[in-house]
Amino acid sequence: MRALLSFRLGLSFEFSRLLSGRGRDSCHVDDHFPIAESTSGVPANAQAYSLNFAAVPKGPLGFLTAWPTGQPQPLVASLNAVTGTVTANAVIVPAGTNGAVDVYATNDTDLVIDIDGYFAAPGAGGLSFYAGTPCRVLDSRDPQGTPPFNGERGVDVTASPCGLPAFAQAFVFNAAVVPPGPFGYLTMWPEGEPQPVVATLNALDGAITSNMAIVPTTNGSISVFGSNPTYLILDNFGYFAP
Repeated sequence: MRALLSFRLGLSFEFSRLLSGRGRDSCHVDDHFPIAESTSGVPANAQAYSLNFAAVPKGPLGFLTAWPTGQPQPLVASLNAVTGTVTANAVIVPAGTNGAVDVYATNDTDLVIDIDGYFAAPGAGGLSFYAGTPCRVLDSRDPQGTPPFNGERGVDVTASPCGLPAFAQAFVFNAAVVPPGPFGYLTMWPEGEPQPVVATLNALDGAITSNMAIVPTTNGSISVFGSNPTYLILDNFGYFAP
């Protein structure tokens, strides 16, 4: 398989926080974010970003749209939060003028942007994506009667029945939480590294909530942290490798 673009993991193979909208003016109408100029170390030759957006709305939020700076706003939505709850969604956004992206929000919201990698022209250190048959890596509800977990736990991804290779350097998941009550946030990161200050998803309303996540690994395992008791379901549909 020849890659037209290769994926590079985030700075130092860790997640980085690009923006925390809290404590600044809320994003409303159209805002501009110079990602290539952020402190996350994203290079100027990045052609697209793998981001996680989390909207912290002041009330009901119709939709939020992200697109490359310098291009017309497309008729698409990156996330919706019509109930007004904190909502996260993974997005891949092409880099625009000077490496920036534009964001439009229909209603006032704070916005948190985390990055887990970027796409660039093929070259040394780049990774290719290998799609796989969707497979369940973890369902923490099994066996029946297992209580929800709280805090940090490890997940040995390559030991699952999914047959994922030990040389994988990042896994692509759909992560779903099934909390018994309000759930603050879920974080996923490479096992053996410090927990980053990022969130994969939020479920403050206690609803079953899912989001896509690209999670680096150095040993075939990852760590997850739940801020409140929850069950966790991890489904895999591919990995990145050299």
